[in-house]
Amino acid sequence: MLFLLFLCCASAFVATALLLRYGRGHSRRYANSMPQRFHAGHVPRLGGVGMLVACTVGWCWMVLSQQLNLGNQIRIDPLMAVALWIVVTLAVAAGAYEDLTQRLPARYRLLLTVGAAVLAVWLLKLWVPRLGVAPVDALWSAYPWIGVALAVFAVSGLPHAFNLIDGYNGLAGIVALVCCFALAYVSLQVGDRQLAAMVLVLAGATAGFLVWNYPRGLIFAGDGGAYLWGVVIAIASIQLVMRHGEVSPWFPILLLIYPVWETMFSIYRKAVRGQSPGVADALHFHQLIYRRIVRGVFHDDEARRMLMRNNRTSPYLWGFALLTVLPAVMFWNHTGWLMAFSALFVVSYVWAYTSIIRFKVPSWLRR
Repeated sequence: MLFLLFLCCASAFVATALLLRYGRGHSRRYANSMPQRFHAGHVPRLGGVGMLVACTVGWCWMVLSQQLNLGNQIRIDPLMAVALWIVVTLAVAAGAYEDLTQRLPARYRLLLTVGAAVLAVWLLKLWVPRLGVAPVDALWSAYPWIGVALAVFAVSGLPHAFNLIDGYNGLAGIVALVCCFALAYVSLQVGDRQLAAMVLVLAGATAGFLVWNYPRGLIFAGDGGAYLWGVVIAIASIQLVMRHGEVSPWFPILLLIYPVWETMFSIYRKAVRGQSPGVADALHFHQLIYRRIVRGVFHDDEARRMLMRNNRTSPYLWGFALLTVLPAVMFWNHTGWLMAFSALFVVSYVWAYTSIIRFKVPSWLRR
């Protein structure tokens, strides 16, 4: 597995470097007036393409290992690999088109990710078999289409959740990397080496991309990168729960609750203000931390000053995300504990958001 991890990391490193070399001409399309822009200059947003190349290399190596019967290598069913690649490529292509042109409306991006989710459910036979709550599970077994609908919702929604938190250098990338390692760890605990290898491919690709993204901010993941993270992690989470009854369905819920709740809270916040959920704004949790917690940086170069503040924002959110990842990994087979920690995160998030809005942040948190 280490070989697979390093192979994908090196592939993403090289592919992203080539995109940096030849993709700068498209970065000027990202307007300075965008509310979610917190960087100076023109930065390519094609990191997702580089990571897709690395994932393709990793999954192809797994198929090749099976065909050549190579020893000590993780194998994957060729049909599953092809199906996964088709679904992921469709989602990344939609995001990359938006990254290149800035002309794909939010509703069309949503429709494309829903199409990719339906394709994933059909090709990979995905469905959520249970919720871990006895009365609900009884209804669940009587109406299997509910589990299928939830799988479509998860695979189509998580890409947009990752896109929402992809606001600062290294933020969404580190969250995705940690989630991949957590999924791989639990997969190994239940003896599913194939599933562990599948997410480690994404982890290696993300690590190779992060070399260029944090802390220098030379390239961004863009919509394509966020969609890649969301689709692969959602599929892996559903397959883990499907294949292994001892894994609580609340494990992936708690593991991914930071981007998921950020998205749900954002929709609620915009609905209260009478705005469309597809309209971008600068009131997300990570943006408030940038504005009101991270102290200003004194530097003669304005671009350098903005970059340093950008880099100081992400560690706050990494720590916030770890508050959910650690208990998810510790209690991956205990539904009650996972539900309790999920509720605790929601309460903590709302309290923290409200405190920042009302300027009630302790001085020791500011740096």
